Amino acid sequence: MESSATELPSLMPNQTFQSCATESAMENVLFGSFYILIFFLALNGNSLALWIFSHQRGTSSPANVFLTHLAVADLSYVVILPLRATYHLIGGHWPFGEVPCRLAGFLFYVNMYASLYFLACVAGDRYLAVVHAVRSLKVRRARYARIISFSLWVLVTVSMAPLLMTRQTLEVDGTTVCLQLYRENASRKALISLAVAFTPPFLATLCCYLLIIRSLHRGSRLEPTLKLRALRTIGLVMLIYVVCFVPYHASRTTFILGYSHPDVSCQTRRGLSLANRLTSLLTCLNGAMDPLIYLFGAEKFRSTLIRLLCKDKAAGASGATSGELKGTHESSVSAKSEF
Repeated sequence: MESSATELPSLMPNQTFQSCATESAMENVLFGSFYILIFFLALNGNSLALWIFSHQRGTSSPANVFLTHLAVADLSYVVILPLRATYHLIGGHWPFGEVPCRLAGFLFYVNMYASLYFLACVAGDRYLAVVHAVRSLKVRRARYARIISFSLWVLVTVSMAPLLMTRQTLEVDGTTVCLQLYRENASRKALISLAVAFTPPFLATLCCYLLIIRSLHRGSRLEPTLKLRALRTIGLVMLIYVVCFVPYHASRTTFILGYSHPDVSCQTRRGLSLANRLTSLLTCLNGAMDPLIYLFGAEKFRSTLIRLLCKDKAAGASGATSGELKGTHESSVSAKSEF
C-alpha cells in the first residue's frame, strides 16, 4: 500500500521522463494485447465463479465465503483493464481524464491487496481444516468468515483512499500520462507501506501451507484423494503468489530505490521502468489465475460446473457427490474435503 503523497513538481524533468520511461510501439501493442486477454479470461472466470457461489444450496463454508470475496475483488479491477489496454494501444496516451486515472490506480491496489489477504484467509482456513479438523469446527463458521471479509474490505479501502485525492496526470509533449497506472515516481517512504501491506499475508500464507505439508507428511487421517486435493490447492495459491505478487514487490522496491538515484544511467532507468510495468501486468494476471483455485480447490464449485457443462450422466453423478458433501458438512472429513 504505497503512499499517495506524490506531487507532480517532484517528478523527473519531462525530457528524462520521456526518454527513459516511455514505451516503444512494440511494447505498447504487447501490453495492450495482454491486458485485453487478461480482461476476457478474468471477466468470464470470476463472473462464472461468483454466479456459482451465489447459487449454491446449503450452508456456505468459510472457504467459499473467502473465495466469493476474492472473485468480487478480481471483478472490481477487471472492469478497468480495457482503459489500461486503450492507454497502450493508442501509444501511451491517457484520454480519459484525471478521475478515471485515479480510479484505475485505486482499484489496482485494492484488488491486489484484497486478493493477498483473502488468499491468506483461505490459507488459514485450510490450516485449521487439515491440522485442527475437529477443534476448529466451532471457529470455522461462515458468519465469522463474513465478518473477517467485510473488515478486510474496510481496511484495504480506507488504506487506499488517499490515492483518490492526489492529481495523477501529467502532460508530456502533448501526451497525457497517467502516473497512477504504474506509480512512475514515489518516495522511499513507500517502501514501508509496501512491506507492511505485503509481508504479513505472504508470511501467514507461507507458514500455514508449510504446516499443512508437515502435517500431511507426518501422516494425516485424510484419505489419499483428499490429501492430493489439499496439496494441489496449496500449490496453486503459492503459484499465484510467486507469479503475480512476489515479482511486483521485488521490482517495485528496486524501482523506488534506484530510479531517482543521480548515478543511475538512462538505460538502467529504462530497464527499471520496463520491469515495473511487466510486473504490474503480472499482478493483473491473478484475476485470470484465481478461477483455477475455485476449479481445483472447491468441490462444490467443480461439481456445479460439471452439471452446467454436462447435463446428462455427469449431472447425476455430480449431484450425488454434492449431496454427500452437503450431508457430511459438519463432520471432520467434510471440513477437510471442501478443497
